[in-house]
Amino acid sequence: MEAISIEKELKENSYPGRGIIIGRSEDGTKAVTAYFIMGRSENSRNRVFVEDGEGIRTQAFDPSKLQDPSLIIYAPVRVLGNKTIVTNGDQTDTIYELMDRQQTFEQALRTREFEPDAPNYTPRISGIMHIENGHYNYAMSILKSNNGNPDACNRYTFAYNNCPAGEGHFIHTYKCDGNPLPSFEGEPRLVEIPDDIDAFAALLWDSLNEENKVSLFVRYIDIATGTYESRIVNKNK
Repeated sequence: MEAISIEKELKENSYPGRGIIIGRSEDGTKAVTAYFIMGRSENSRNRVFVEDGEGIRTQAFDPSKLQDPSLIIYAPVRVLGNKTIVTNGDQTDTIYELMDRQQTFEQALRTREFEPDAPNYTPRISGIMHIENGHYNYAMSILKSNNGNPDACNRYTFAYNNCPAGEGHFIHTYKCDGNPLPSFEGEPRLVEIPDDIDAFAALLWDSLNEENKVSLFVRYIDIATGTYESRIVNKNK
């Protein structure tokens, strides 16, 4: 698979929705993830990322304007031992709780399906990063309706072992803007991952559509030690 330019990919798509990137820094020493959210409605745009323990959660920027919180307030990132979970919904908690009971990432997601937001039936996208004894692997998942048919849920899991330095994968909820919104198609896109967390965060944030972008989270985890540094960028301040 040929790597795409994440900058070009985002700049040419006004509404990829929510997106997850997971990979390895160019120098090979860091496990990297990024998660962003976008919004078209006032309710979706009325959000910020805030730290929550070792992870993050979404929060209403103006609580008085919060309408239905069911699909917009959740914990996108949680940490379970040497595993970092990143998702676009409350399936973060499902993965955390079931993996804590010794189930696998894929088994946990078999209990969930796409979001009940007809007519879009937004896919649930998820990622899991596993770092142990200097080794790093990750997996990504998408749960989506069968071409817009809510009677069937298609489940795809992509596992990546021995990820080469400087490479990552990008998956997002929507192929592009539309009504209804068309779901992401195919396997996660191959992208390049730089060493500099601030440069990567700036590249992603500046490439997202100015009107629709809401929040961005980026984390670099040292594969040897497990220590990490994170960045949060919110449009609402």
